Amino acid sequence: MLSVHTSPLHQPGTGDAGGMNVYMVQLSRALAEQGVEVDLFTRCRGEARPLRDTLAPGVTVRHLEAGPRRPLPKEDMPSLVVPFSLALLKEERPYDLVHSHYWLSGQAGRIAAAGWRIPLVHTAHTLARVKNAALAEGDVPEPELRVRGEHQVAGSADRLIANTADEARALRELYGAGAERTEIVRPGVDLGTFAPGAGRAAARARLGLPADAFVPLYAGRIQPLKGPDVMVRAIAELLAAAPYLRGRTIVPVVGGNSGAGPRGEAWELARELGVADVLRHCPPVPQAELAQWYRAADVLLVPSRSESFGLVALEAQACGTPVLASAVGGLPTAVRDRVTGMLVRGNDPVEYARWLRWFAEHPEEAALMGRAAVRHARTMSWRAAATRTLEVYRDVLRDGRPDARTSEAGAAARSCLAGASLLEGREGRKPTLTALLG
Repeated sequence: MLSVHTSPLHQPGTGDAGGMNVYMVQLSRALAEQGVEVDLFTRCRGEARPLRDTLAPGVTVRHLEAGPRRPLPKEDMPSLVVPFSLALLKEERPYDLVHSHYWLSGQAGRIAAAGWRIPLVHTAHTLARVKNAALAEGDVPEPELRVRGEHQVAGSADRLIANTADEARALRELYGAGAERTEIVRPGVDLGTFAPGAGRAAARARLGLPADAFVPLYAGRIQPLKGPDVMVRAIAELLAAAPYLRGRTIVPVVGGNSGAGPRGEAWELARELGVADVLRHCPPVPQAELAQWYRAADVLLVPSRSESFGLVALEAQACGTPVLASAVGGLPTAVRDRVTGMLVRGNDPVEYARWLRWFAEHPEEAALMGRAAVRHARTMSWRAAATRTLEVYRDVLRDGRPDARTSEAGAAARSCLAGASLLEGREGRKPTLTALLG
């Protein structure tokens, strides 16, 4: 498995680490439990970690020298794809296949799969064209380089794994991916960590929250695409419509800034709207502690403008907490509307506020949703996700690659490898992803 821009060992909710990091860790562990040995390659950032780090029995995280030994913003990562790929190809160990995560890893995967003459399986996690169609006002669109790179990976990979039917449709319609090469594998949830446990009262006592508070929870990175501004405006609308709730409403915001730069817009907006006093900023926490926050909450708020799946929604439901989420991307799969939570179409804070008030005023119905949410989440385990992923692996390996040199995908990937070797051999030139993308 490849993850160029973020390590599976990074804390979700910080920097560029999020649901994809959870996905890689949990899927790798579940695959190993079914007899698959997994090496997870990422970039060495100079952290105090060994070059080989055992994540779980059968799962090793391996750090490659590619670029400076320090954290870099994701925007600088394209320049490191080819050095990462060439460092990867120096590994002598033969692999059965490459599974890349995110488009940068997909580009590295094209080169590695061609060099090793093995199949490439790719999971996009997010897609630039989908994100750009749902940008918040003032947000920066994904660059054309990424769009072109995603098109290449979609055309080259032997199999594409989509989280939902909605994502599979986007791959076909926006990127021309062949339906015969696109498989749907629903992510799972760690049912050992995320479970109702001792219940809401115990969780609140542990976290220092009042037993009678109304607690809508926001858990995730602070970035425009996740809709923190919608959350803040919805809370302002709620307290304006139901002022009696101000004295008992606490909104924990568990997560860090996305990327390298500051994201203070949500906090400034909260001050402008007069609701900063009800928001409580909490840094990203390990999974076991995050489960406590889920258990303590009345409802999880997920107002994302785009979401490939929304693992936090599934984690909260596994803890018995209903979800109020936007009806975008994979969230309609993760949340059963009107059964385990409520789905909102659009980004109208007034609509979110209306449903927040409903959760505050109908605790008995909300509790029924919470119990239904637990049952729903238990149908989506990582073991089931790994079993389905293993089916995809076996299918692509049955196809084999004896004629890969004549296939469109194989030719494209080998062209990328040849270009990298050519550029590397020129005096004074270094191979770049921009050059390989033409």
